[in-house]
Amino acid sequence: MRYREMAGTKMKVSVISFGASSLGGCFRKVSEADCLAVVHRAIRSGINLIDTAPWYGHGKSETVLGKALKTIPRKAYYLNTKVGRYDPEPDKMIDFRAERVTKSVSESLERLGIDYIDCIQIHDPEYAPSTDIIVQETLPALQRLKKAGKVRFIGMTGYPLALQREIISKSFARGLRVDTSLTYCHYSMNDTTLVQGQDSFAAFCAEKNIGLINASPISMGLLSDRGPPSWHPAGAAIKAACAAASAYCRSLSPPVNISKLAMHFTLSNPSIPTTLVSTASPDRMAQNIRSGRGDACLTSHEAACSAHIMKTFFGESLDVKTWEDNEVEEYWQTLGRLLWTRQMYPKYVDTVEGSKL
Repeated sequence: MRYREMAGTKMKVSVISFGASSLGGCFRKVSEADCLAVVHRAIRSGINLIDTAPWYGHGKSETVLGKALKTIPRKAYYLNTKVGRYDPEPDKMIDFRAERVTKSVSESLERLGIDYIDCIQIHDPEYAPSTDIIVQETLPALQRLKKAGKVRFIGMTGYPLALQREIISKSFARGLRVDTSLTYCHYSMNDTTLVQGQDSFAAFCAEKNIGLINASPISMGLLSDRGPPSWHPAGAAIKAACAAASAYCRSLSPPVNISKLAMHFTLSNPSIPTTLVSTASPDRMAQNIRSGRGDACLTSHEAACSAHIMKTFFGESLDVKTWEDNEVEEYWQTLGRLLWTRQMYPKYVDTVEGSKL
């Protein structure tokens, strides 16, 4: 396993880290036996960073992960979790208030069966009605938990890079440090906006000495043979480009696995310390582990395929690389409709479309 230094933390992390959302059954039904086996295999392989959240399975991911970690020495891994996103009910889903995030950390520690969290991350701050709530309530509460020894570092996660930059800049201006930033779907074959330009978000983090965590090298299924799930937020142009690239890979003799190319592309950038991958399949975990080995490389056939699809389907040929964060807008619309119905027509609450997201 290869390792890289993560700025702002003094942690030396594996280039592949384990995203435990799969343990919560976020993508499919999973067996607890497979989940435990995947965690143990990941740690034995040299993966030393695990990322989870109360939102993943609404506590299930942390609970199952806690069972898996019982037999593993605490010094063998770093563990990151999150605060701010919790329940599937729209009016209970998001809560960035100081008292709630403080309680959330205690709940996570209990579910995980550990004494401290390496990095506590603010989960999807784009759902906050104002960034001032994050800066004036959430971050000060997390700083107090850090001072108390319950967490070592404080991080931020989310999709909109501009929003993370805004919150981090505001927090630094108030003397509140953010140590890490987790971004997803912004450094992959089809989207490299994380590092584009001299004023890129990656450059911003380097200037602030913030450790970068990348997630979803296959762009939430876009860069896979089976394709993205039906709910994927990408626009038609992005989906079409990724589907065409995947079809090209399959047309070759022998066929090329586009997900393998995607993993190699992401892990080859030395400026990104670690990339999260999530699976509850022991076999797929083994494939991911092989990508993180020091001797991992593409064959000449695979390398030629990778160069072709980057030139033909991605890079400058793909004008639109990101997508609108429609899920946040849907959340606010659903929440407003639900609260109005509860106030005016309480007997009909269960008939409100999307009353449970």
